[in-house]
Amino acid sequence: MQRAQHRLQLDIVLERRDLVNVTMKRPLLVLVLLQLVLETQAFRYSSNYYYQDLSSDGNGNGEIYFSGVRLHVESPQTLVSAVQGGNVTLPCVYRYEPEVSSPRRTRVKWLWQPNTGETKELHVMVALGSHHRSYGDFRGRVRLRRSTPGDVSLVINPLQSDDTGRYRCEIIDGLEDESVTVELQFRGIVFPYHSPMGRYKFNFQEAKDACEQQGACLATFEQLFEVWDEEKLDWCNAGWLADGTVQYPIAVSRDACGGTDMAPGVRNYGVRHKTMDRFDAFCFTSSIRGEVYFLQHKMKLNFSEAVEECVQDGAEIVKVGQLYAAWRFAGLDQCDAGWVADGSVRYPITKPRANCGPPEPGVRSFGFLPQHLKYGVYCHKVRW
Repeated sequence: MQRAQHRLQLDIVLERRDLVNVTMKRPLLVLVLLQLVLETQAFRYSSNYYYQDLSSDGNGNGEIYFSGVRLHVESPQTLVSAVQGGNVTLPCVYRYEPEVSSPRRTRVKWLWQPNTGETKELHVMVALGSHHRSYGDFRGRVRLRRSTPGDVSLVINPLQSDDTGRYRCEIIDGLEDESVTVELQFRGIVFPYHSPMGRYKFNFQEAKDACEQQGACLATFEQLFEVWDEEKLDWCNAGWLADGTVQYPIAVSRDACGGTDMAPGVRNYGVRHKTMDRFDAFCFTSSIRGEVYFLQHKMKLNFSEAVEECVQDGAEIVKVGQLYAAWRFAGLDQCDAGWVADGSVRYPITKPRANCGPPEPGVRSFGFLPQHLKYGVYCHKVRW
């Protein structure tokens, strides 16, 4: 009996000791969890982030404290306009608040989302210190400006026809990063274009190739809308755009172009099958390098003679996009029909007058005529 009571008292003592141990451990566990939460939350604040510098408290006991430094990534200009064939600087700068006493090892990434309906970002350039690497078609054409500390603006030279889109400047410091987006657009002109074989002959890829062969690229919806809105472009034939949609601009409503009950605007056929469906194209061209001119020749020329005469003059027969660019940006005005590289006959008018076509400025077209017929020729000479 006494032995049983003694064992019961011993069990009670042990239980109380275990309870005391658990009670003493629990505050320590809570403190550890709270510290982890606070450290995790300290790494991000609002739309920016804080990275943490570890420093000794200087009393020799090995304790460490954190001092927060905030990273800012900014661009003073988030929409940049440029011209094809020229160069452009996409601004991006970063800084720390408060300023850091010594340079940090940050990585710079520039990524690009083209205006072609592509959702995936493509690499343009990555830089770490003095080391850098460019990618794809950007190789040899891009660099960082580095004019001041923190300046990582992207310089592209020369600009190619399909360089437009959204560029993202990303600064990476340790495990965290911040970025800013800059949109690049071209100043230029949109023109409708169809196959020498007739209307509605291009699938999407053929339309894209046709524009590029004529010194241009497929227009974006924004570019088509702008020329409709500002210049009242009116064209009752549907054409491919860069995002794979098919649209056309109407300035004057009429039965043959959607009906009189529809308001003027850009008509939209939506996204079409890029292989099976066939339409015309809306091409976009920007300014050009060099000179476009009407070759003064003593005789009229057939198409093959026209090509050869431009070569003999140290030039090449002009492309349709180059002719449009010269008309728009250089004010080329010539009331003489001439051969163009695609086998069409055209001429540019900036000052409408009698015997030079309609009363509006524009590039007149006689279409694709038999190539044995005799006309003048427009040439393009590159000047560096």
